[in-house]
Formats: sequence, structure tokens, C-alpha cells
Amino acid sequence: MPVKLRLQRKGRKKRPFYHIVAADGRAPRDGRFIERLGSYNPMTKPATIDIDRDKAYDWLMKGAQPTDTVRAILRFKGVYYKKHLMRGVQKGALTAEEAEAKYQEWIEAKEAKIAARFEKTAQEREELLAKLSGTPPPPPAPEPVEEETTAEETAEAESETPAAEAESAEEATAEAPAAEAESKEEAAAEAPAAEETAAEETAKEEKAAEETAEEENKEEEDK
Repeated sequence: MPVKLRLQRKGRKKRPFYHIVAADGRAPRDGRFIERLGSYNPMTKPATIDIDRDKAYDWLMKGAQPTDTVRAILRFKGVYYKKHLMRGVQKGALTAEEAEAKYQEWIEAKEAKIAARFEKTAQEREELLAKLSGTPPPPPAPEPVEEETTAEETAEAESETPAAEAESAEEATAEAPAAEAESKEEAAAEAPAAEETAAEETAKEEKAAEETAEEENKEEEDK
């Protein structure tokens, strides 16, 4: 019987965790094994998987047959991706250095996603505990981008204020001579009109006085 890569159950009732082992296919599930490759805990969110990728890859290349669950774990941890890259190296599609660079890049991206999922789960748990205990969540931190934007707007407003004041002063200075010139022109236009009105009134008074004197002379002559 070939060597199998499988799970070996550990833990207590309803709280299991598993060892990932390479064991003889004829051995019992929880019996003797050849080598331990890692551990798998499905009770956490997300599941915690700790495995030696190099040892698992070596056993795969030796012909060990994984169970369905272990095969899914090896795919998730990138062991099968490494096997795929090494096959490309054997066919001459890429060099060993290029395959190793691609593999490390894939591992880093995968570990970053897993870490983000753990952080999100921890945050959700904190929010749930705060909700159950009645403790309000802490206020969100202010965004520095808005503060920078406000500072920039304040600087722009300060720079625009002197310019606006200078423009208003120039406009007032330009308007003052124009207003004085208009007032002088109005006064010059009104002066002859006032003189003409006074002359007309004086002529009317003189004419009325003459008419009165003529009437008095006629009355005397009639007497």
C-alpha cells in the first residue's frame, strides 16, 4: 500500500483539531505514522493551517497519495502550485529562479489575504462583544487627508484676502476722482440755470412795479 497524506484526529469531544501526517495506508487513522507535516484546526475562523510546504512537496513527488481534505489543504497552501511550477522547469518553460520568484510572490499574496481575514474576524468579534456588553465602540480616527485639505483651503483663503483688499482699495481710489468730476460738472451745469431763474424773477418784479406805477398815474389823471 502506498503512503497516504491524511489527517489524524486530536482534541476533545466536539473540539477537534488534526495533525497532517504521512502514514502507511494500512495503519489506523489515529495509529502510527511516518512523519508529521503540520496541523489543521477547523474550529477557528478562518481555519488555522500550519504545514511544512517543502516536506509535503517531497512526499508528493515520492508518490504519496493525499486524502480529499489534505489535497484541498495542500492546494490552499500552494504545494500543488509549486509542483506545477517545477513541472514547467523540467519542460524548459521557465528557469528555477523564475519559478522560485513566482512561488514566493504567490505565497506572500496568499499570506497577506489570510492575515487580513484574521484581522477582520478579530474586529467583528470585538464589535460583537462591545454590543453585548453595552460598551459603545470607540470613535473613528479622523482622516488626515481632510485636515490637509482644510489647511490648504485656509492657506488659499489667506492668500486671496490681501489680493481682494488691494483690488477694493484700487477700485475706491479710481472711483473717487470720477465722483468728484461728476459733482463738479453738475455744479457747473446748475449755476447758469440758477442765474437765469434769478434774472427772470427780477424782470418780472420790475415789470409788475412799472404796471403798478402806470395804473397810479392813470388814476391821478382821471381825478
